[in-house]
Amino acid sequence: MPTPTTAPEAPPAAAAGDGSAGAILRRQAARESAARTYPRALPVVPVRARGMTVEAADGRRYLDCLSGAGTLALGHNHPAVIAAIRAVLDSGAPLHALDLATPAKDAFTDALFEVLPPALAADCKVQFCGPAGTDAVEAALKLARTATGRRGVLAFTGAYHGHTAGALGASGDVAVREPVEDAAAAAVRLPFPYDYRCPFGIGGERGAELGARLAESLLDDPKGGVLPPAAMLLEPVQGEGGAVPAPDGWLRRMREITAARGIPLVVDEVQTGVGRTGAYWAVEHAGITPDVMVLSKAIGGSLPLAVVVYRAGLDVWRPGAHAGTFRGNQLAMAAGAATLRIVREERLPSRAAELGERMLGRLRELERRFPCVGDVRGRGLMLGIEFVDPEGEAGPSGALPAAPETAAAVQRACLERGLILETGGRHGAVARLLPPLTMTDTQCEAVLDRLADAVQAVARGVRAVPVPGGGRGEGAAP
Repeated sequence: MPTPTTAPEAPPAAAAGDGSAGAILRRQAARESAARTYPRALPVVPVRARGMTVEAADGRRYLDCLSGAGTLALGHNHPAVIAAIRAVLDSGAPLHALDLATPAKDAFTDALFEVLPPALAADCKVQFCGPAGTDAVEAALKLARTATGRRGVLAFTGAYHGHTAGALGASGDVAVREPVEDAAAAAVRLPFPYDYRCPFGIGGERGAELGARLAESLLDDPKGGVLPPAAMLLEPVQGEGGAVPAPDGWLRRMREITAARGIPLVVDEVQTGVGRTGAYWAVEHAGITPDVMVLSKAIGGSLPLAVVVYRAGLDVWRPGAHAGTFRGNQLAMAAGAATLRIVREERLPSRAAELGERMLGRLRELERRFPCVGDVRGRGLMLGIEFVDPEGEAGPSGALPAAPETAAAVQRACLERGLILETGGRHGAVARLLPPLTMTDTQCEAVLDRLADAVQAVARGVRAVPVPGGGRGEGAAP
């Protein structure tokens, strides 16, 4: 490799020392990978945060309905979480311990077993793997393949399971999968129940039942081209897919189909877990017990942590068969144990269910008022608003064409009003709300007011105007 004749030009000294929000964002754009995502739509430089409130470097305050993509069940810097982290730091305990037994890990495992679905907790193993949800998905798929001796995976349209090879192969987003398409070779794609854009054009219970029948037919037809799979992998509520909840009856059918055929059912609770959907685990709505649960995000109390919980009968690993250098994050285990217990003791899943119903009611008013709102849906505090082109031609199920530009405009208008949310779903046309479970009634009303104002401004083609005080409206104070 030839040696460069000149060193790269250094940024001007004044620019390097400029700590303004604009300068920080410009340096990020110049130095970070083109893969960065959130700063493109959310040019915010957070410097302080507490609960649901984020204060940016420019002094503006925001209500955060992104919550670390659902990671912050208790919001930012909850006092109990900070105290748990500080206790580990002050104790002199090792911060890196691989998979050695430690008091922090023991306490976390106790807290986890206290809240797992009872039928799973009674006969399960817990595996600590790499620190991200995608690592846990990889571990779960590898475990299922090792235990069954089979290769294939049943996955679903609209799914999102991460960006490592196996998880990516089971995801439904063609755009992110295309560069490594061979990763999807072992995945058989089944239709996920999606009322608004039902692949059968009918939606409802009938649409979900047809999807279940298709799954059975493919598995049982000797000429169907589907080899016996190692696992079925699903999300009880699709997050990145657009906040699409699976009907409880359909989930029970998937459990019946897999159990009857000896197929491990792997449920991805990375985003839905720890109270987000109005139950501690989203599978509890349907009353099913999966063979494997994949957990991350909120279980680390805002820090990186991921685990796989599975039936003890699947525990066929040889020592070291699946590992990860950072599977022993002591601070995350302490923060996670505190989070798990607070969510349980303060009955925050019930609170999420109550707030979610209230928000859905207000959001459905927007659906009635504005033709650009095609569908409102979700469960608990995992909500989505799908924006459409009201002038477009409706499809077989009555759904209008997706309008990603409208969703992006609403996101920008919300940001100007002091509200952070993200977009996702098909074509990026869904505005997604993932507020912390600790959101107050006042904050809830402020979120709904700002969102309604943003939708109205965009629907009427009016330029979004910031609320007085630069986003410091009611409910924004820490």
